[in-house]
Amino acid sequence: MFRAIADVLRAIGAAIATVVTLPFRALARLFGGASEVASGPRRRRV
Repeated sequence: MFRAIADVLRAIGAAIATVVTLPFRALARLFGGASEVASGPRRRRV
């Protein structure tokens, strides 16, 4: 019985963690992509 309760709490915690981290992941991807585009291609001139 305690194992079932622990599994439910673990599932709820995982769902909450996913919902909380999603906006931060989206922002990181947005700014990460923007910084890569702004820096341009990294070619070395000889």
